[in-house]
Parts: sequence; structure tokens; C-alpha cells
Amino acid sequence: MSNKFKYAVLALALVVTGCGGAAQAGGSGQKLALDAPLPTSVPDGTKIVVGDPATQVAFKLSGQLDKVEKYVKFANLSGGPQTTEAFRAKALDLGSVAEIPAIHATWTGLHVKIVASKFRQDPINHPIYELGIAPGVTVKTLADLRGKSIAYSPGQAQGALILKVLKKAGLTKDDVKLIEIPSTGDVYVNALAGKQVDVAPIGGVQIKRYQTKYGKDGATTLQHGLRDDAGHLYGPVESLEDPAKAAAIRAYVAAWGVAQDWIDKHPKEWIAGYYVKDQGLTEADGQWLVDNAGHADIPADWSDAITRHQETIELLAKETKNPVIQAKDLYDLRFQAVAADAIKAGAVK
Repeated sequence: MSNKFKYAVLALALVVTGCGGAAQAGGSGQKLALDAPLPTSVPDGTKIVVGDPATQVAFKLSGQLDKVEKYVKFANLSGGPQTTEAFRAKALDLGSVAEIPAIHATWTGLHVKIVASKFRQDPINHPIYELGIAPGVTVKTLADLRGKSIAYSPGQAQGALILKVLKKAGLTKDDVKLIEIPSTGDVYVNALAGKQVDVAPIGGVQIKRYQTKYGKDGATTLQHGLRDDAGHLYGPVESLEDPAKAAAIRAYVAAWGVAQDWIDKHPKEWIAGYYVKDQGLTEADGQWLVDNAGHADIPADWSDAITRHQETIELLAKETKNPVIQAKDLYDLRFQAVAADAIKAGAVK
């Protein structure tokens, strides 16, 4: 972790807590057992710190922000490395990530739990990532990856995706050259354009922009044909053991579910308010992202998700020489139906 980010996490901890570690407001001093029923009433004065910037915007656009801010302080943090380090600094209670961070956090001794899960309907045809192919490089099928240099980011969703792609293609790490590069911003696009790597997983609007900017030079993209749609809210066990915070997290997960449903049903407002106003993208880029994402799937039963997560764990464990852990232990099943039930009820509770 860079010094710059260490200072940012420390600053967040000081802002949130004054000087005493992650959110203490509302803490009763009593531990809530991880198999005890979730409290449903958030005590006055309770605050949890949440790193979920996109959903924060959805709350604002849908008119729900005032309700949520009664018990939430938002932090401008997202993604695995940032949220995990913020958990360690006791500066964060909940973060928004893909499927890999909870695995790596557990392997490094941080006890976390997933409390909400979101997927995509028809996920094969609505992938988050595609394989970017550098100009002048020919990769038309996954088998063509043999001998290619591929951007690889251990500990991130993109890194796990590359391992899954190699497995699907019948290849091993020895059949390609993995170049360790962290996936942030447009790093992978620039690496492809500069021919530092032959292949890199790129996601979101970067796919469209890469094709538009470098297609004339021979750049292409290739769909991998795998599910890469998992998205989760997770947090440290210590927060779930605090009865007041557990109640606030439950309330947030319900509100989060309603917000995801609002995004799905209000694409024009989401494009204008988030992609254009908040993210600075064009309306065309926002429309492409909405079309590419398709419709959300927020299941009330996590059984299939846990099975898929277990497969990912076993693949990563083999490739990274880490122990196989049980995916079911990463999920707090008390929250399994909270978001889906809130969507059915149609209101934040």
C-alpha cells in the first residue's frame, strides 16, 4: 500500500472517530452473537461508516438520502484493497466490492462477512469485463492466449478472472506470461495501447473507450464467456458483533436493496445524475453502461452464489498456495433475504 493511501486511511479514521478508531457511536459494549437474530431498531445516535459511493448517489437521486444519513456516514472509498485497509484501520464498517476481497481478507487474518449480494440477469451476455487485445496482437479465441503477456492483478477481481479464463481455455500460468500490474483507472488501457502487455481485462466504460480510441490501430476486445457479475457489501465481524451497528447495517442493506431497484427502474435519471453529473461521462457512455449491465438480480437465496464463490476460492487457493476456506463462512446468512424483502416491500425500513 502506498504512503499516500496510508495517510488517506488514517485521515479517514480521524475524521470519523475523532481519534479513537472506527465508529463507536451507538455501541453498547455488549457483543451480539453472530447467530443471534438481527436487531431491527437502530438506536438513536448510532452511526456506521460505509464506503459505497455509487449507492450514496442513488440515495440522493431517489430522495432516500436523508433517511439513510440518520445512521450512516459515507466514506469515499470503494474496492477491495482500500476497504480492507480501512477495516484494519478501524475506519470503516461496510464496503462495496466484488467477490475476491472477502477471500483475501480472510487469508490475511481479517475476519469479515458478506451482508448483501448483487448479480446481473443473463450475466454471460452482460459481463463486467472483456479482454482487451493490444493493437497488432491476434487473439480471436481463448486458446489464442497461449504465449501472450497478460496483465494480472492478484487480490482483485480482474486477477481472478484471468485465472478462470486460463482454466476455461485449458491453459496454465506457465502457458502465458503474467505481468503483475494493479488495475486502477485506465492503467490497463494504457498498458495495452503502449504494448506493455498483449491482453488485459478491462471493464465498464473503458471497454467502449478502448474500442473507439484504439480500434483504428487494430485494438480489439474479446468476451470471455464467464460469469464475472458478483458484487457484495461486506464488513468486519467486530461491527456485526455490536448490536447497534448490526441494526444499522441491517437497515442499510434494506435501503441498499431498494436503491439498486431504483437504479434498475430509472435508467435515464441514473445516467444523468450519476454517469454524467457525478462521474463526468457523456450521456452516450452512460447509456452504453446501462445497456451493458442489463438488469440487476438480488436473490433472497444465496445458495448458488456460495457455490460459485467456493469454486473461485478453490481455484485461487490452488494458484496462490493459500488454504481452501469455506465460502459459506464468508456470508452472514441472517442478511440473506433483507435486501430482496425490502425490494418487495417497496420502501426503506
